[in-house]
Amino acid sequence: MIRFEDVSVTYEGAAGPAVRGVDFEVPEGELVLLVGPSGTGKSTILNSVSGLVPHFTGGTLRGRVTVAGRDTRTHKPRELADVVGTVGQDPLAHFVTATVEDELAYGMESLGIAPAVMRRRVEETLDLLGLDGLRDRAIATLSGGQRQRVAIGSVLTPHPEVLVLDEPTSALDPAAAEEVLAVLQRLVHDLGTTVFLAEHRLERVVQYADRVVLLPGPGAVPVCGTPAEVMAVSPVSPPVVELGRLAGWSPLPMTVRDARRRAAGLRERLAGRIPAQRTPAAPAAEESGARPAASGAAQRWRAGLRGPAGRAGAGSGAGVAPLAEVRSLAVRRDRVDALCDVGLTVAPGETVALMGRNGAGKSTLLGALVGLVEPSAGTVRVGGAVPHRTRPRDLVRLVGLVPQEPRDLLYADTVGTECAAADRDAAAAPGTCRALVSGLLPGVGDDTHPRDLSEGQRLALALAVVLTARPPLLLLDEPTRGLDYAAKARLVGVLRGLAAEGHAIVLATHDVELAAEIAHRVVLLAEGEVIADGPTDDIVVSSPSFAPQVTKILAPQRWLTVAQVREALA
Repeated sequence: MIRFEDVSVTYEGAAGPAVRGVDFEVPEGELVLLVGPSGTGKSTILNSVSGLVPHFTGGTLRGRVTVAGRDTRTHKPRELADVVGTVGQDPLAHFVTATVEDELAYGMESLGIAPAVMRRRVEETLDLLGLDGLRDRAIATLSGGQRQRVAIGSVLTPHPEVLVLDEPTSALDPAAAEEVLAVLQRLVHDLGTTVFLAEHRLERVVQYADRVVLLPGPGAVPVCGTPAEVMAVSPVSPPVVELGRLAGWSPLPMTVRDARRRAAGLRERLAGRIPAQRTPAAPAAEESGARPAASGAAQRWRAGLRGPAGRAGAGSGAGVAPLAEVRSLAVRRDRVDALCDVGLTVAPGETVALMGRNGAGKSTLLGALVGLVEPSAGTVRVGGAVPHRTRPRDLVRLVGLVPQEPRDLLYADTVGTECAAADRDAAAAPGTCRALVSGLLPGVGDDTHPRDLSEGQRLALALAVVLTARPPLLLLDEPTRGLDYAAKARLVGVLRGLAAEGHAIVLATHDVELAAEIAHRVVLLAEGEVIADGPTDDIVVSSPSFAPQVTKILAPQRWLTVAQVREALA
């Protein structure tokens, strides 16, 4: 169905090809997974299937890409639209209408499909993706994960022969991701649809793949094979594979079920051992003051962040004044109760993960903490200040937010200029932001334009910009979206270091593996209410949806990560 013949793509001004030696086939009716570290050219390969490369992105394509017999060099994207449906990393860039139902119908209208057929397919897609309750909603009011499902649905309705998906589950909660993957499986198995997708969260996807294509590094020749064959040599692999390597299992397991069947011996070795307890670091005395921020940083809040992007939980820092305190918070937006009677305290040195389904209110709560959302009732205080009543230039001394859309914080034409501006805005020593970027994104040069970075790389750059000011309270909205495992490990190291210095961190995430790695507490939200708030192992071990892979494999023992198991065995 899709054929790559010795394909290479070189962009103008690049030192070398983004991808080279790409020579493989995606057979009809298979789900093929494209994996590899960030920046290795996965999006370039996907975009060459739809004709976006080179017709819209520019650059030079050598070799040949054919889809259903059509050469993408001679067929532009509009001439492939009836056979290829594409969803990129950024759902917002995909939408052309205002409401969910209109968006689902738009692609069919463009292809001239009969109205009666359109109506039936819209209803089928609403049911398939759990969007029925959102059919009349304005897309601008949806959460990031809800937008992702709408974007996927909009390319499903025309019934293309090929689906090309770039990070399709990155913004979805675990349950919604399983629903989407189940839909893709049904399309592959029942309708013979060909699915070609790239995904960093391999723990969600690899077990569904018929075959895997690995891009080991920038410009490297791809490695193709079955999931087990490729995972055995891949530099990126899910926790179930890492645990299999640690335990010496052969062949390596691809699923939790397979690993559980082999885990009896490992559970015996771990019997009587207790995972190391994760407690917040005591805040250093000098952390009580915040470094002042210049007006440029305040301008970032004014220019870029104008929209959304229970009971009080007991903070772990006994006797320490909380950095953030939320009491009986309610937020009503567009006649919807986004938050209702929410309470939360966050102590210095504490890392709190906000989790829950898409639309549960996580981003709204972060917005209230940073002053972007005004409460309808209740109170929010950060460092003693009321965020929505505090001047931005004063507020950035107290709290920093890395939003879901990193472009909201990135204005400069190059990475180097962005870093220099961040240093000036934060009154930090020259090179501070650049050092953070180098740690999170090794190999990215100063002259690189932010728009030429992958979604994950832009997110890491935005994080470095915010971290330059070292705010006492750091808020992150889906911080691992688009990050590979190595980049996520570097991020975890940075966040652990900040927490050890007394910074408080609140992150809204669907990444259960990230929460297992760094969170001291997990706060579960549902329909705008806090339904659980407690130590990470207490919350995630008891949740089938939010338990990490290691927990599922080694239950009833309470292990969360491969690192915990490795330390215990050592």
